[in-house]
Amino acid sequence: MKSLVALASLVVAIWVFPRFWYSRVDPASATQWLDARTNVAGWKYRAVAVDQSAERLLVADRLENGEFLAESKERWERDPVRVFAAWRLKEDPREIGLFVHTPDRCWVQSGWDIEASAPEVVTVPVHGRELAFERRIFANRGHRELVYFTGLVAGQTLPYRLDHNLSVSRRVVAKGVGEAERITKANRWNDSLLWRRVVESFLSRRPLLGPKQFLRISTPLDGGEAEADRRIREFLPRWLEPEKPGATR
Repeated sequence: MKSLVALASLVVAIWVFPRFWYSRVDPASATQWLDARTNVAGWKYRAVAVDQSAERLLVADRLENGEFLAESKERWERDPVRVFAAWRLKEDPREIGLFVHTPDRCWVQSGWDIEASAPEVVTVPVHGRELAFERRIFANRGHRELVYFTGLVAGQTLPYRLDHNLSVSRRVVAKGVGEAERITKANRWNDSLLWRRVVESFLSRRPLLGPKQFLRISTPLDGGEAEADRRIREFLPRWLEPEKPGATR
């Protein structure tokens, strides 16, 4: 009887503890989702279909994928700004996490190379919030793209970085591993950056699981890094806006 009580207590503790522990709200960060606009003054939006296999992996409740083309004829404004936003409102442990598929993994699997660049993280003010974005440069057949990406959990900014695929992807690119062997599960599970994110989430008491939003924005590097950085930083608060109360995601 005592063993049954002990077992039941253990099960309850395992079930309740995460709900208690991962309940902290950062008072310095607003709790609010961001809406991805498709109507930005001076720009034309063109929706781009997401591959069906990618859609199945993401299991998102809502997806926005496309590019903005500037109406102005100035050269630096002619370059497109590509955007992607995904929302998953409920977490299902049977499904792959929304943040698993960062560009560090998916773009490399699609044949892109990651170039060495700095900084790897940038902070951009967006409607009164300081959003930390992972910053990367990808190259493929002569085309170079500057990419920013970040995420929200339960409407809050993350207390950890989304760089858990970065070191593995760099090793893959450096070794020239074939497409079928790129970024294996063993490589990911053995990577210290993945476990660092778990530890950071635990110490901050901020959840890894819960309703999520993933955001990515990119632009070609034809005019150089400084110009591309400026374009993205100026465009972010125009593309993203605080979600209105009662909005349907």
